[in-house]
Order: sequence, then C-alpha cells, then structure tokens
Amino acid sequence: MNEDLKVNLSGPPRDYLDAGAAENVSAAVSSQVPVVEPEPELVVNPWDIVLCTSGTLISCENAIVVLIIFHNPSLRAPMFLLIGSLALADLLAGIGLIINFVFAYLLQSEATKLVTIGLIVASFSASVCSLLAITVDRYLSLYYALTYHSERTVTFTYVMLIMLWGTSICLGLLPIMGWNCLRDESTCSVVRPLTKNNAAILSVSFLFMFALMLQLYIQICKIVMRHAHQIALQHHFLATSHYVTTRKGVSTLAIILGTFAACWMPFTLYSLIADYTYPSIYTYATLLPATYNSIINPVIYAFRNQEIQKALCLICCGCIPSSLSQRARSPSDV
Repeated sequence: MNEDLKVNLSGPPRDYLDAGAAENVSAAVSSQVPVVEPEPELVVNPWDIVLCTSGTLISCENAIVVLIIFHNPSLRAPMFLLIGSLALADLLAGIGLIINFVFAYLLQSEATKLVTIGLIVASFSASVCSLLAITVDRYLSLYYALTYHSERTVTFTYVMLIMLWGTSICLGLLPIMGWNCLRDESTCSVVRPLTKNNAAILSVSFLFMFALMLQLYIQICKIVMRHAHQIALQHHFLATSHYVTTRKGVSTLAIILGTFAACWMPFTLYSLIADYTYPSIYTYATLLPATYNSIINPVIYAFRNQEIQKALCLICCGCIPSSLSQRARSPSDV
C-alpha cells in the first residue's frame, strides 16, 4: 500500500515528462525561427496584356516604315519627312506600352512610373501633332501648288517638325518635373500618375487640333472641287490625272480624319469627365482604341504610298513590280 501511494504521489510517468519536454523545446525553437510566408501570386491584368500586344504590333509596323525612309535617300520630300515623324512617334508609343507592361509587373517604382508615362504622353502627342502637320502639308500642296516644291516648303517642314517634337517632349516632361499625383491621390486622373489638370490640358489640346484638322480638310475639299470645276469648264483633260490623284489624297484624308476621331475621341471625352474614382475598366476600354490609331497609321500613310511600296519591294526582293514602276509620284498621293 505504501509503495502504491508513493508511486501515485511522485507525479506523471517519465515517458509523459519526456514528451512534454520535447514539445516545449520544439515550441521554443519554432518561436525563434522566422516564419517564411509564401510570396503572393503575380496576377496579370488581361487588359495590360492586350495593351502590350498592341504596343508590340505598333512597334513592328512603324519600325519598318522608319527603316524604309531612313534607308532610302530619295524619300526626303516634305511629305515623307512628316510620314517618318509620324512613324517614329508611333514607334516610341509602342515601345512605351511595352515598357509600361514590363515595369508594372517586374520593376515597380515611382521613377519608372513617371518615365513610362512621360514617354507615352510625349510619343502619342507627337503622333497627333504629326497628323496635324501632314494635314497642313496637304493643304499647302494644293493651295500653293506652283511653289510647293520650293526650298521654303522644306524649311517650313523642318520648322514644323522642330515645333511639334519640342512641344511633345515638354508635355512628356511635365509628370517628371512634378505635375503628377503620386503625393496626392485625390488629384489623380483616369491615367495615374497624371493629374486631372494635366489630362484636361491634353484633352483640350486634342480637341483643338481635331477642330483645326477638320477645318483644313474642309478647305482642301473646297480647293479640289473648285479645281475640278475649272477643269470641267476648260476641258483640260491633260490635267485630269493629276486631280484624280488629288481626289484620292482627299479621300485618304477623310479616312484618316474619321479613323482619328473614332480612335481618340472616346478617351479624350472620358478623360475630361472622369477621375481616378471611376472603374479602371472604362479607362482601358477607351484607351485601347486610341492605340489602334497608331496601328492604322502605317497602313493609311506609308504602305499605301507608291514610293514606299517601291522601296519596300527593293528591300525585300530586290525588284520593283511593273504595276508600281509605271506610276509617277505625286505630292498629293498620300
């Protein structure tokens, strides 16, 4: 009886003590070892993939145009200089969309955001300004038909290029120089980190340039109709081919203007009325058509042009098809 009582009062069995001590030791060790949490899974927005794909297509198309114009010394007329400016601007826009995708998911920082948005703003601004410059050039080629090929026209073209690229670069530098909403989210526009005031300036500038392009297009149509009427009265059939080509240039401008409005107007109007509180899907849905304008521009301007087609054939196959070699270049054949 005494031995049984002594066993019961001596506490828990030794095996139980060993198990408890092991648990305490393991708990102490686990408390000292830092817990490694699994890294969050990277989720890619499908809209960003579509924008990156558009940027890749834009870059490939416009790189071909830039290389053709740069490689062929004969393509130095004002018309081709402006087409090259448009292609270069769209090329930079496509590169900006690709860089934006890479930086957004692989290298996130305030500096990369500002540099990327600055490049995109500058390149798209240069693209829109180049379209306006081409419209001005088409108007001058008709209004001053006799003196269009003078040195004054070439000088004026270079002045336009310097002005449009200088203005576009300044607009692109605004976010980097402090016009951004990284410190105050309440001032953000639909495109972060652009402020609402910055987006409003860009939108109003676009509407102004579109109105100017529309006015120039109306004047071009009036000139063409007046010339066609004079030719019909004089029965001057020798000049008919020139004005047929001119009409083709005007119809091309109509396609350009309609495409330009359809691509850019939704995003422009949305940027004026919306801010950062609106769902991002609306921003993507209006911004994506704007990128399509840079995809369409090479098709309308470059690949439809006979001289660029000849240069492309020479580069690709070393020959010029007879259908292209029989046609002369006209300044209105855009």
